[in-house]
Amino acid sequence: MTDPGSALHPTAFPPDWQRRDRLALPVPQLRRVAHTLRRQVIELVRRHGQGYVQQGLGAAEIFASLYFHEARIDPADARWEERDRCILSTAHNSALFHAALALRGMIPSVSLDDYVKDGSALEINVSERLGPVVEGTFGSLGQGMSVAAGMALASRIRGIDYRVNVVLGDGELEEGQVWEAAMLAGSEGLHNLCVVLDLNWMQVEGHTDSVLRLSPIADKFRAFNWQVIELDGHDLEALLAAFAAARGQTARPTMIVATTVPGKGVSLLEGVISHNAKLPAEVADAALRELGEMA
Repeated sequence: MTDPGSALHPTAFPPDWQRRDRLALPVPQLRRVAHTLRRQVIELVRRHGQGYVQQGLGAAEIFASLYFHEARIDPADARWEERDRCILSTAHNSALFHAALALRGMIPSVSLDDYVKDGSALEINVSERLGPVVEGTFGSLGQGMSVAAGMALASRIRGIDYRVNVVLGDGELEEGQVWEAAMLAGSEGLHNLCVVLDLNWMQVEGHTDSVLRLSPIADKFRAFNWQVIELDGHDLEALLAAFAAARGQTARPTMIVATTVPGKGVSLLEGVISHNAKLPAEVADAALRELGEMA
């Protein structure tokens, strides 16, 4: 597998960063990871001038905390049976996802050069063509929760100890399938299931409330027997504490409602609701200058 610092901005990994375990980087290093991921999202999307840049910038801390602290995985063996499952239900957030996999050593960094090229396995919507590092294809939004609930239940039936983590989009809450999965998970007490809701109030038609009012989100999940934790999705300390609370929960699944800002970290893009945003070269260059290098 690739050296995590070979093609991306270097991050201080422990010497045994490829071990079968949670990487558990401390917060200062996770900030470096999130910064690196933001730069890489800009680099990947700028080549085509349009893509899911807003979601990628907004969810950088979520991905940093999940892949570089929380999830128990083996970068050298994506089929390790006891690995924690990581489900990207928001499959279009592919620039961030692929950048995270590359930095974590799960795919070669050089493969990012083929992002969304014709015939490439690094598609605009993450798919199983990338191989076993992808737990499932969820290009039809709303399906990730159902698959994750099934995986969590399978862990109990098969007697294999693993957790199932899901990154879910707020627009997906408009799909009835999500609520069927939520009801099942709560009824079965699937305590090894943890969902992070990327609450950026944005979907393809615009602001989510202009399509279908979602609130009160937390109360709805609590009614279905979920532990609910609401937080700022850019607060790494809060995210790590929430994941720890999820691991400590023994009776019910956990929903982390993480409020994020689309385009976070780039003033020209921050707060702009644009599901598939245009990213002209001059805006990308300005974004990279603003982000700068992190020593």
